[in-house]
Amino acid sequence: MRAEGGYSLVEMVTVMAIMGIVLAGLTQIFTSASKADIDMSNRFQAQQNTRLALDKLRTDVHCAYDVSPNTPNPWTSSQSTVTLKITSCAGGDATWCTAAVPGSNRWDLYRQSGSSCSSASPAIRVAKYLTTSTPFTAFSHVTGCGCLASLSVDLPVSVKGSSAGAYRLQDTIFLRNSTRI
Repeated sequence: MRAEGGYSLVEMVTVMAIMGIVLAGLTQIFTSASKADIDMSNRFQAQQNTRLALDKLRTDVHCAYDVSPNTPNPWTSSQSTVTLKITSCAGGDATWCTAAVPGSNRWDLYRQSGSSCSSASPAIRVAKYLTTSTPFTAFSHVTGCGCLASLSVDLPVSVKGSSAGAYRLQDTIFLRNSTRI
């Protein structure tokens, strides 16, 4: 019976310790990869939603003949709203506004039919993770140049909540139905 080979307790414990170390390393690698994939997916989704929001805003601005820019948001005075006066394109006035996300340094962008953003009627959230409360940076309608009115937009987006490394969409959009003055 002594000739039969087997594993001793010391050998088994050594092998299990080595396997535990290797499996712990592999688990950490898979966990990191999973977190990176979720982060990348969230960033992609936020960027995609912001591009779609800018496209929808462009459509509204192109159809508008006038803008009431940067009026205080009735929900909170630190945010901004822009009301687009629209008579063409089979639509009515549209108001774009920001609202703070509780517990963070981020804002959401909403679009609402009508001339104001209020909690009484439903607003549609079109973008999340904005790092500024004032995405509508300038409204211009220069007299004497024969130019159309324009609205400048700056949409910085970051899922981490800071402006460092934010994805930024900037554009100056002209109101095609405004009068040239």
